[in-house]
Amino acid sequence: MGLIQTLFSTDIGLLSMFTIGFILVMAVFFIVWFNKKTHEPDQGE
Repeated sequence: MGLIQTLFSTDIGLLSMFTIGFILVMAVFFIVWFNKKTHEPDQGE
């Protein structure tokens, strides 16, 4: 229980939670973006 309290009540804990959340959101964005790019037709040069 002390670990969770530390995670949500200290500056370092909150920064860690923000960083983890940001990385997860960025991962979802890149997965969706790469899927969209791989399924679009070739433009041809």
